Amino acid sequence: MVNNINDLIMKYLNCTATLAAACMLLAATPVKSPAQREFSAAGFYELPGSGREVYSFNAGWRYLKGDARGAEQVAFDDGRWEAACLPHTVELVPAEASGGRNYQGVAWYRKRFAIDRRWEGKKIFLYFEAAMGRSKVYVNGQLAKEHLGGYLPFGVELTGLGAAPGDLCLVAVMVDNSDDKTYPPGKPQYTLDFAYHGGIYRDAFLVVTSPLHITDPSYTDKVAGGGVFVQYGNVTRRQADLSVSTDVANEGDKPQRFTVETVLRDSSGAVAAKSTATLLLKAGEQQQVRQALSLKNPRLWLPETPYLYRLQSRIVVGGKAVDGVVTRVGVRKVELRGRDGLYLNGEPYAPKLIGVNRHQDYAYVGNAMPNSQHWRDAKKLKEAGVSVIRTAHYPQDPSFMDACDELGMFVIVATPGWQFWPKKDAVFPQRVYADIRSMVRRDRNHASLLMWEPILNETPFPTDFALKALQTAREEQPGCFSAADIGSNGAKEYYDVVYGWPGDTAKTDKPVFTREFGDNPDDWYAHNASHRASRSWGERPQVLQAMHLAKAYGEMYNAPRQFIGGAVWHPFDHQRGYHPDPFWGGFMDAFRQPKYSYYVYKSQVAQPVVFIAHEISPFSDADVLVFTSCDSVRLIIYERDTLVQKVERTPRGIPNPPVVFKNVYNFYDMRLIPYVQKKWEKVSLVAEGIVDGKVVAREKKMPSRRSTKLQLRLDNEGQPLAADGSDFIPVIAEVTDDMGNVRRLAKENILFTVEGEGRIIGGSSIGANPRAVEFGSAPVLVRSTAIPGRIKLTARALYEGENTPTPAVIEWESVAPTLQPIRGEAPDDSAAATDSVAADGKTYRRKLDDNERLRLLQEVKQEQTMFGEKFVK
Repeated sequence: MVNNINDLIMKYLNCTATLAAACMLLAATPVKSPAQREFSAAGFYELPGSGREVYSFNAGWRYLKGDARGAEQVAFDDGRWEAACLPHTVELVPAEASGGRNYQGVAWYRKRFAIDRRWEGKKIFLYFEAAMGRSKVYVNGQLAKEHLGGYLPFGVELTGLGAAPGDLCLVAVMVDNSDDKTYPPGKPQYTLDFAYHGGIYRDAFLVVTSPLHITDPSYTDKVAGGGVFVQYGNVTRRQADLSVSTDVANEGDKPQRFTVETVLRDSSGAVAAKSTATLLLKAGEQQQVRQALSLKNPRLWLPETPYLYRLQSRIVVGGKAVDGVVTRVGVRKVELRGRDGLYLNGEPYAPKLIGVNRHQDYAYVGNAMPNSQHWRDAKKLKEAGVSVIRTAHYPQDPSFMDACDELGMFVIVATPGWQFWPKKDAVFPQRVYADIRSMVRRDRNHASLLMWEPILNETPFPTDFALKALQTAREEQPGCFSAADIGSNGAKEYYDVVYGWPGDTAKTDKPVFTREFGDNPDDWYAHNASHRASRSWGERPQVLQAMHLAKAYGEMYNAPRQFIGGAVWHPFDHQRGYHPDPFWGGFMDAFRQPKYSYYVYKSQVAQPVVFIAHEISPFSDADVLVFTSCDSVRLIIYERDTLVQKVERTPRGIPNPPVVFKNVYNFYDMRLIPYVQKKWEKVSLVAEGIVDGKVVAREKKMPSRRSTKLQLRLDNEGQPLAADGSDFIPVIAEVTDDMGNVRRLAKENILFTVEGEGRIIGGSSIGANPRAVEFGSAPVLVRSTAIPGRIKLTARALYEGENTPTPAVIEWESVAPTLQPIRGEAPDDSAAATDSVAADGKTYRRKLDDNERLRLLQEVKQEQTMFGEKFVK
């Protein structure tokens, strides 16, 4: 028997050897670790001293891709299985893995862990945020739960399943992401516009509570109940009225008299409102307690100022808290008033909601993104000026919803589904209704919630389904708003918002929102389109994509108030099942590296922005394109010619259209400056953004002269790397010249090596390491181990020579995770995420130091110049 979970077989932590790193005498760039963000766990935030204990259940799993008879049994030998930490994907895939290249089938996870003696007399639950497809959970060999669907949470109570305090407990989970028409989305992946990446790809938690406790709404299955449910009455700048329902269960063997304490605190911790209620519950009873809170002069939640309160809910017995949770609350009231459009907190909300659709996949790892990456996605979208996100086509990770609450972006939450309706299956619709209930119960308290999409995307469903889906959402959240396509059965007549185009406002009295704009392929088989541009294709395709998106963006503004906004398809390149190519129409790629079109969005924000979409290369256009949020742009060419152009705004077009300077660049004219005049340092484009006659933004661009060195940067958006064995950070390697200008035309393969408490995700078999340079950069994903500490990453050209780019080194530290883990017998640090690298691992020893090499290259330059000038007219 084991007395304490922290004593559980710690020797396994260091079982996996670190990767060998190149021994180089290089000056590393140290990076200070920022503070961690706060994420919900098992539906709530932590309330210290409440009596409730919540642990991460992500570490210490064993994993097998494939089926194994008897894998649910305690005595089964899993010693040869891989070690895994959640979130986990069934297999790593290339960054471009569309066309059904991902694995579909059965996979197993097993974890042995200790039941702490302190939990005697407690209720113990497992909470899975999601696992892809059909899942079966076994506890000590017994089938405890079967769950269908890949996007919503499910729970398992361990109490009573042979999981006694002091014992080791086995949890075995079988997941299967095979095509299955009996539950949503239902459509086979080979005809699907996204992919069923497999695995337990979201977080898992272990929750320990008193027998008298606040319930889990997903587990309790009570209409408009379970857990904590916050609803809003009158909400204005002067006063806000809240109704808080707290669902309490007494699973003890005797009656309990207790008090429900509900306290709303502001961001400083001061009490803004509170209420108490005392009641008696018999053994086995469950009751929902409703309390009213009133706020004077509330801090209201708005996309521009997303203020969040903390709602503390405690169950107190005899003056002592036995259970408690925190719900983050944004005080706001959304109203959709027909032709008058969107009202927020009792006032017309004037800005159009212009945003994006979002799939949840990422390069290499499929859907298995850590919370930090969901937060980074949200942060990048917010910085791009996004104000609304439609989840495509399923509920997203809870941490993404948390981030939208915090950053101030509305979310349209969609039920899982895409272009599929069964001909005869009566079970499928019932499972859709169950998904609707589950998603509403999970996300109903989020400040970012704008409305639900309870129907199935682009699906010819019958009218009775549309009405039942709408009724289900309204039962779970009275007063909520729901959207459906204008052409769908029952939509125009019964739904609160219709999906359509700006011109559809003449066809309905309902508010109109464009669910997907900006996508215009030649046809829906070939999928060729000017706006679908891989970042690797370079400058010209990115310019065409950006100009297309600017035009489509402007069309969203040519409408009355009744038209409330639209969402572009799609901000990130993503994988698809039914086409061999990824969707390349994102304004960021699958690693979230921006394309030029990203700045179409970013230039619409209030802060001063100026961006030159031009690389001054031998193949660059004659026109210079500038994205700006300013009133005019001054372009300074080669430090001599100055042009000024006003931003040509129209009443109903894109707020800040691109500025195009016509016929200002010619490579052959430009080359005379460094070649004949010998003044290469003057070759530059400078764009100055001007507002009220003053320069408020400035960007300078120079051509990259030659590939001289590599440079590394963390793309972490202020998020540290948590030492939990599954968190990762993208690190971007760029090929630059001596001055740091990125060499967009570089063709290198970059080999990464790591030392310390980090692991590289993926290897040569998926093109991850070494990684080919595309448009000047090569990203790598660095995953944490379970031990906080120093990480040193080195990048070098795969095949080095005397004049190849010099290597780069960056160092940073991982930090301890905020949530205490329940460790298993398997090692937390898995080598499975890193496969072999096709390289000899040797470091090239240069014959010349940097100064001597530069001197010799200057001599070569002078000799070639003397010879070449004889032939220059």
